[in-house]
Amino acid sequence: MSDHEDKHEESLFEKISEKVKGHDLSSSSSDSDDDKPSESSMKAKVFRLFGRERPVHDVFGGGKQADIFLWRNKKISAGALGVATVIWVLFELLEYHLLTLVCHLLILALALLFLWSNAATFIHKSPPRIPEVQIPKDPVLEFAQALRFEINRGFAVLRDIASGRDLKKFLSVIAGLWVLSIVGSWCNFLTLFYIVFVLLHTLPVLYEKYEDKVDPLTEKAWHEIKKQYAVFDAKVLSKIPKRPLKEKEKEKKKD
Repeated sequence: MSDHEDKHEESLFEKISEKVKGHDLSSSSSDSDDDKPSESSMKAKVFRLFGRERPVHDVFGGGKQADIFLWRNKKISAGALGVATVIWVLFELLEYHLLTLVCHLLILALALLFLWSNAATFIHKSPPRIPEVQIPKDPVLEFAQALRFEINRGFAVLRDIASGRDLKKFLSVIAGLWVLSIVGSWCNFLTLFYIVFVLLHTLPVLYEKYEDKVDPLTEKAWHEIKKQYAVFDAKVLSKIPKRPLKEKEKEKKKD
């Protein structure tokens, strides 16, 4: 009887141990399954240019201006690009002056309207209806406030850079201004404005079309820039003496 009871206890113990092992295996498999979505979600995070997480249309603010830059309405986009091209040709290639162009356009418009108004009485037709043109108050004030806000923010950024708190920002701004000065020596302001205008009407729509090919290339370039900056930081920037923290805290209190 004792041998039979011992065998029965051993069989019960083996069953319990098998159940425990099975439970551990199932829990480990469930944990691994729980980890799979996290890994897939990590893989789903694709590098996007400028770290954007929204579509290109939303980056440009959506609405009509984004439709123009991304050629959603081809007539308006082509018209804006055509007007900019005509202005650039007039002032840059034909060397027309702004004051001369405005005066000639006003002379032509006034002469046509004057002749039409006087000729209408002889040919028994109604004279032209010249609309009353007035500049609305609210849009002008909104534009002025937005411009004031942007100018003040620019002054605050320049002040922050000049205070010596962020060396990285200082070097990036200096490099950007230096590149801009070189570009400015190649062409005048109107040509530079026209180039930027054309780029705004071409690069975003091309990027939206080929973003899956452009983003991996920019990711490689960004990693390379980070490596070069790390080398530059280790060899140059880290050796520049920094101001003590107490002085920085005093300046922050004064601000």
